[in-house]
This record gives sequence, structure tokens and C-alpha cells, in this order.
Amino acid sequence: MAKSSADDEELKRACEAALESTKQKIVMCIRVAKSRGIWAKTGKLGRSHTAKPRVIAISTKAKGQRTKAFLHVLKYSTGGVLEPAKLYKLKHMSKVEVVTNDPSGCTFMLGFDNLRSQSVAPPQWTMRNVDDRNRVLLCILNICKDVLGRLPKVVGIDVVEMALWAKENTPTFTKQHTNLQDGPISAAVEEREMKVTVERELVSQAEEEDMEALLGTYVMGIGEAEAFSERLKREVQALEAANVHAILENEPLIDEVLQGLEAATSCVEDMDEWLGIFNLKLRHMREDIESIESRNNKLEMQSVNNKALIEELDKLLERLRIPSEYAASLTGGSFDEARMLQNIEACEWLTNALRGLEAPNMDPSYANMRAVKEKRAELDKLKTTFVRRASEFLRNYFTSLVDFMISDKSYFSQRGQLKRPDHADLRYKCRTYARLLQHLKSLDKNCLGPLRKAYCTSLNLLLRREAREFANELRASTKASRNPTVWLEGSTGSNQNVNSTDTSTVSDAYAKMLTIFIPLLVDESSFFAHFMCFEVPALVPPGGLANGNKSAHDEDDANYDDLGIMDIDENDNKAGKNTGELEALNESLHDLLDGIQEDFYAVVDWAYKIDPLRCISMHGITERYISGQKADAAGFVRILLDDLESRISMQFSKFVDEACHQIERNERNVRQLGVLSYIPRFATLATRMEQYIQGQSRDLVDQAYSKFVTTMFLTLDKIAKADPKYEDIMLLENYAAFQNSLYDLANMVPTLAKFYHEASESYEQACTRHINVIIFYQFERLFQFVRRIEDLMYTIPPEEIPFQLGLSKMDLRKVVKSSLSGVDKSITAMYKRLQKNLTSEELLPSLWDKCKKEFLDKYDSFAQLVAKIYPSENIPSVSEMRDLLASM
Repeated sequence: MAKSSADDEELKRACEAALESTKQKIVMCIRVAKSRGIWAKTGKLGRSHTAKPRVIAISTKAKGQRTKAFLHVLKYSTGGVLEPAKLYKLKHMSKVEVVTNDPSGCTFMLGFDNLRSQSVAPPQWTMRNVDDRNRVLLCILNICKDVLGRLPKVVGIDVVEMALWAKENTPTFTKQHTNLQDGPISAAVEEREMKVTVERELVSQAEEEDMEALLGTYVMGIGEAEAFSERLKREVQALEAANVHAILENEPLIDEVLQGLEAATSCVEDMDEWLGIFNLKLRHMREDIESIESRNNKLEMQSVNNKALIEELDKLLERLRIPSEYAASLTGGSFDEARMLQNIEACEWLTNALRGLEAPNMDPSYANMRAVKEKRAELDKLKTTFVRRASEFLRNYFTSLVDFMISDKSYFSQRGQLKRPDHADLRYKCRTYARLLQHLKSLDKNCLGPLRKAYCTSLNLLLRREAREFANELRASTKASRNPTVWLEGSTGSNQNVNSTDTSTVSDAYAKMLTIFIPLLVDESSFFAHFMCFEVPALVPPGGLANGNKSAHDEDDANYDDLGIMDIDENDNKAGKNTGELEALNESLHDLLDGIQEDFYAVVDWAYKIDPLRCISMHGITERYISGQKADAAGFVRILLDDLESRISMQFSKFVDEACHQIERNERNVRQLGVLSYIPRFATLATRMEQYIQGQSRDLVDQAYSKFVTTMFLTLDKIAKADPKYEDIMLLENYAAFQNSLYDLANMVPTLAKFYHEASESYEQACTRHINVIIFYQFERLFQFVRRIEDLMYTIPPEEIPFQLGLSKMDLRKVVKSSLSGVDKSITAMYKRLQKNLTSEELLPSLWDKCKKEFLDKYDSFAQLVAKIYPSENIPSVSEMRDLLASM
């Protein structure tokens, strides 16, 4: 017989190498063929089910006192090396089945109870022969019995035959017993001759001896198994027949038992009938008791409900009752100050009563009751009556209160006495009815519109009267001489000191007007919004400043607790929510304060007539108030300040335009020489304007400077061009005078510094033109000769120039002789000519220095041309000419 692969030591070492990382002990390894095919009648696999070579390795691993057994399936890799493919735990093995379709009996299947998909057919393992099959199955069954203590189900193979095969193939073996506590029973049966290894016999020695004794009883051998089976079957049938005969012999006993059972059954039926009768009577009694309890519960519930209904009706009647004292106050009570507490209490009761009849506060089931409807109609009638009476009283009260103050002249400014408006008493009296207005708003919001209109109309008359009287007395009490508006007129002398009168009292009067009335208007706007119940955010906290400065009427702070109103433009926190209220508030503020701006305009116009330059200081004062009102002014006050700023800017622009017309009228005069009159006067005007600048009025002044200087320079150019002969002299003298008069201011004012540099550039250009004219006048022939040479150098080489007509060496000698023979006299004549038409003597030294420098530069260029083109000719050197000029 061929050697089995189970005895292949090389195969065992390959398996141990493949499973080295698992630290498991290999018990057996053998080659098999794996397939999933169906065996045909011929005993061969189908074409589509090709068998694959595999190696089955059975291993064990000790873990503490327990031992685990595994079945490994290894496959061959590309290089012929074994590698693990599948791993099964033997504790999950449930079945060992030999495939009956394989006639050779070498194919078997192993079933495991932990496979994920039981619907897929398990693989079939085909051995080379039956001996290999038996060796593998015996090894598996022995390990299951020893390690796991149980055997899997065996199908398709007789266990007795396997035991007999094992006994026949193990004639000589050595058993190596190991305690179960020490690890697995590795009963390695080594057969030296047949090389068969069995771990343990499938049938024990005692069982085998019992079986031999049984067979000996029947005088049969081991080979007569079929006859032994037939004999056992016959004996079993005989035993069954004997049991039936014994049962039939015991029939009388069974009859007695059945009679006893029938008697017991009859007694049980009688007892069941009695119990049914008792149960029926008990059920009737229970129904009677439940009926009585139900009636008692209904009566008790009805009693509780009646009591709760009476209490609820009492509450409803209490809510629907109108106290007589409140009804009297609402329908015909007085609105005197002494009675206001009763009126307020009546309003609060009426408000709560109406609110109590609304859906959230009253059960909806009460809403349709006739009594509730009638009471609601009665309350609505009370509300209408009270709102009408209160509105009519407040309208008349506001009018009478203001008429009383207007009729008393002591409230207003009088001749020789400026009176600060004082509304403390007015606000105190109005606060008496503040809570009444709040209740009127909660009762009927529409009633506030006419009340606000009446209040604004009445108080507007008072505010306008106070502003008019204060402005008139302010102008009358301010002592200031009116300054002429002619600053830059050419008819007045240039040395006249104009507009020297101090007019600071004018701007002080304007500042006083703002100081008194702007906080007053802000306070009135804030009080109006608070008093008339506008739902707008409040910004000015108690004690806040209305204009960025400490208010002059601090004595009112202790009693005045009203809040300021945010400007519409500044309110971004609750935009949309209070937009309607803010629009209504600003419309009412317009009605409250409209017309008062005329008195402010009158003060501005009066100050402009006295001194137009005071518009600068008034503009700065107004800007300071505007910046102080950004966060806490009512909308109309901001509009008033913006209008005042526009009015001041318009008046100042009017003054600037008039001054520009005065400058332009200079060009209509006859021929003018020297410095124009408006040049030094502008410096005086700019100095005065700088003294008046306050706050943010710098832009206004800079714009005026730009317009003034632009007009001055344009007019100067027109006057200079009227006489071309003296154009450059006129320009350089006036630009020099402009720089000299504005030197100090240009160092401080950036706008004037820009025009200072522009005048400096124009001065340099005029000087250069005038000096060139004087030089060419005295040395015309010499420099014309130079110009001809320079023009020819663009077209012909320098060495050919001496051969040109009029440019020979002889011509050069003639020109030098005629121009430089009496050069000292020519230079003296040039100095006198420079001095002749110059009216500003202080400019002569600087102009003469420029003239000498320009002449030396031109003569230097001439000397270089002569040395290049006429190298053999001798002319006076540049150093000689420089020494000559320095000596003169």
C-alpha cells in the first residue's frame, strides 16, 4: 500500500511553518481535494466542479486548564508554499457526513453550527483512499470526545465498522495518556509497519468485552452481524407481544378504576352546578351594590359641581358689577387736581374691567352670555364717555395754561432785561395729568392725536413769542459798530486800516441765543414725547447734557426727570418697530417748534450786516452744537441747526462773492503800476478770518481762500496783459508782495501755503522773462550771433560754421568789438534800465543778482562756443567778466 500523506514529515514541517504565529500544536496533517460538485453515476465530478488541492491540519492549543482544538485548511500559494486559507473551531462541529454519491466512500463533509450562511452547501473533502478518510475522521472524533466531551453527529458511516477498522490497523501501538487537566489527550498511535495513527479507540475495552459476551450467548461470531441483527429483531417483537398480553390480563382492575373515575366525575359536576348558582347570586348582589355606589357618586358630583358653579357665578357677577363711585367719576366727575386720584383709580378699574372681559382673561364659553355682552356694551359706553370728557378738558386746559402765560409779560424779555424762558411751572402742571394721558392711550389710542395737536398749537405760540422777544432784546442790548463790507475795493488807499472795530459781541449774542434756546427746545421735545406717550427709545439719561456743555438751568435738573428722544437718523436698534411712532413724533415736533427758526434767522442776518466775517465764528458755534446733538437731539432741533448752518454758509458765500466782485473791478481802472491794492488788503482780511475760526469752520474759510486767491491771480493776469511792455514787472512785483504779506500765515494755513508756492513759481517765471529782455536789449547783436551758431550746429559740423556767410572769424571780431568794447557801460545801462520801471525798490538787489547770474551763464555758453568753433580767436574770459560784474 502506498505511503499516506499523513506520515509525510516534510508536509508536517510545512504546516508548522505556516501556523507558527498561532503557537498551536499540529496533531495531524493530510492532503485532500476540495470540491463543491455533485457526484454523477459514474463516480466522477462534473466538469464545472473541479477539485482543488488542499491540506487539512488538526491542531490543539492549551489555554489554562482548557484545551482548544482547531481544523485548519491550507492552500498552496503561487510559489508552492502553504498558507492558511480557512480556520474552523472543532467546538462548533455539529456533523460528520460521508457523501453517499461517491461510490468509493472517500468523500465526506464537515458541518459547523456557526457558519453565517447555512443555505450554501459546505465544501466536500475527498481523500486518496478509505484508510486516509478513516484516519482523519477517527482523529477528529477522538479529539472531540476527549477535549470537548461530546461527539458530533455521524452520518453515512457505521461507528462499529470504524472501531473495527481502527483495531485491525493498530496491531502494535503505544498509548500516551495525559491528564485532561494538563492538556489534550494526544494518544498518538504509532504503527511502525502500516504507519496508521489513531488517537483512541472509538469503542472502549469494556464495551468490546460486553459485546463479545453477548455474541457468545448467541453462539455467533464477529462476521455474522446480519444474522445477529435479525435474531435481535425477533426477540424485541416477542417482548412487545408479551407486554400486550399482560395489559389484557389486567382488564378487571382497569374497569374498577374507570367506575371510580365516573363516580368522582358525577360529584364534580354536582359541585360545579352549586358553584354556578352561588356565582349568579353573588353577581346580582355585586350589580346592586355598583348601582347604589354609582347613584351616590353622581349625587356627590352634582353637589360639588353646584357649589363650584355658585362660586364661579359669584366671581362673574363681581367682575360684571360696576362700583357706583367709579361710575360717577367716569360719567360726571371733575378733572380738578384734587380729584385726579379718584379719576386715575376709576380709569385703572375701567381698564382692568375691559381687559378682564377679553378672550385671554375670560373663559371663551362666557363670551356669548347675554349678561357678559350687555356688560361689555355698558363698559364701552363708559369708556367713550370718559375719553370724550377727558379729551375736551385737556384741550381746553392746554389752551388756557398757555394763554395765561402769554398774557403775563413778566414771562418774556423786556427792554433792558433778557429773560430766560422758564417752563418749570408749566411742566409741573402738565405732569398732574400725565397718568391720565397714559390711561387714555390704553383706553383709546386714537384720542391722543387731537390732544397732541392741541398741545403743540398752544405751546408753539408760547415758544415763538419767547424766542421773538428774546431775539429782539438781544439785538437791542448788543453794542457793536457796523463795519463796512468793502474789504478789497480798489478805490480806497492801500495803507488804510479797514475793519478794525471789535465785533465779538455779535457772535457772543448768537452763541447766547443758541445756549438759551437749543437746550430748551431739546427739553421741550423730550418732555413732549414722554408726556404724550410716544413709544420711542429714550437716550438722554436723567442729568444728561443737551448740547455737550453744562446746561445753564441746572436748577431744573432736580425736578425734571423726562427722557430725551433719539434722532430718527440715529435710531438703528429697533428699526421698523418704532418707525411709525418716530414719524408721528417728528410730525408733532414740527407742529410744536415750527416758526421759531425765523427768529434765529433774524439774529444771523443782523450779525451779518454788522460784520460779515462773524459768519465764520457763528458757523463754528453752530457746528459745535450739531456735533453735540448727534446722539441726543430731537429730530426738529437737528433740522433747525442744519438750517442755521446753511443760512450762515449762504451769507458768508454772499460776502465772498461780493469781495471777488470788488477784486474784479480793479481791472476796469486806468493803467496801474506797482502793487495792486487788494494784495496787502487780502493779507489783512486773511489775518482777521483766522482770528474768527472756531471748531470745524476751517473748511468754510479754506473755500473762501481758494475763491479769493483764484480771483486775485486771474485779475492780476488780466491787468498785466493790458500793458505788455510792463507785464512782467507788474507780475513780479505783485507776486512778491503776495509772498511777503502772507509769509507768516502760509506757515500755519495749508491752503494759503499752496497758493504761496504758486505765487513763488509765477514770480520766478516773471523775473526770468524780464531779465532776459533787459540782457537782450543791451547785448542783442552778441546773443543773436550765438543763436545763429546754435541753429546751424543742428545741420552742419562745427568746423564748417566759420565758412558760413556772416559767421566768419572777421564777423566774430566785429561782434565782440561792438558788444564788449565798453562792456562796463553796457552793464551800467542794464542796471539803470532794471531800476527805471521798478516801483518796489526792495526788489532791486535780488533782481540785479539774478540779472548778473543770468548774464554770466549766457556769456559762459558764448565763450564755450567760441572755443569750440573759433579756437584761435581770443575774447574776454568768463572770470574777467565775473570780476567786472562783482566790482560794479
